[in-house]
Amino acid sequence: MRAIFQWKIGARTLELGRRTLIMGIVNVTPDSFSDGGLFVDAAKAVAHAERLLDEGASIIDVGGESTRPGAAVAADAASSSPSPAPASSTPTAISEDEERKRILPVIRDLKKRRPETVISVDTYKASVARAAVDEGAEVVNDISGFRWDPKMAKTLAELKVGAVLMHTRGRPEEWRTLPPIGDPVLLVKRDLRQWAEAAGLAGIKRDHLVLDPGFGFGKRLEENYPLLAHFGELQQMGFPLLAGVSRKSFIGRALARDGQDAPVEKRLYGTLAAEGLLILKGAHIIRTHDVALASEAARLVDAVVASGG
Repeated sequence: MRAIFQWKIGARTLELGRRTLIMGIVNVTPDSFSDGGLFVDAAKAVAHAERLLDEGASIIDVGGESTRPGAAVAADAASSSPSPAPASSTPTAISEDEERKRILPVIRDLKKRRPETVISVDTYKASVARAAVDEGAEVVNDISGFRWDPKMAKTLAELKVGAVLMHTRGRPEEWRTLPPIGDPVLLVKRDLRQWAEAAGLAGIKRDHLVLDPGFGFGKRLEENYPLLAHFGELQQMGFPLLAGVSRKSFIGRALARDGQDAPVEKRLYGTLAAEGLLILKGAHIIRTHDVALASEAARLVDAVVASGG
């Protein structure tokens, strides 16, 4: 059975576990791997978010910076990461100002149009997180596990919002050259325990935290399958769990034909299969592009989970 949690996200609480919550993705970026450029315009992004809410999303995750493989993170926010890539091969990261310009109008307008919406901001920068919360965001989804910006953990403790602590190995510009992981499940469990402890020492309350193993983030394609198979072991840490596998490369590899990985637009059914498996293994929140179909699939799997299956 999936554990039940009360997730504190500022002034209100979300119950996690009786049913799967769907987090709909809104990328306000020109270069995200799946839908980059579709919703750069704030009005289009808000309209898309409203569609996702109508399709069954419980949370809208708004991001203004792509962290696809090869992307750069801001140099001043990555001081805790290992040695940077050579300058000649390092792409340019977007500035905090640019990130705020992309996402704040979307958060502001969505909150005006749908005041009850739970909005998450996908950022690793503390100043961006604070600005987003000022506009109405109640969750901060940090892919770096609060490690790329040394101010993030303290900022989240002060804001008292919900926080998603995700496992990332290295930085996006380093992922293609990272050595293989001996045991990805053991590594993710060990790191998440340590990072959650560090978050607590920084003042983030345990009931404000959700953990995410970070499928695809610093993991080679083949390292994601054991993480999917053993996802249930993460329940032992005693935190609610979020999983995001939507349209990712390891799904494309599993669906390969004639030696060619399935392109992004052909990964829907593989995504739904992976999301169903994750719910059966204890995921409380599924982060996805395809909200309508994921919501329907989750309702069926939730019925199985509720039956004790």
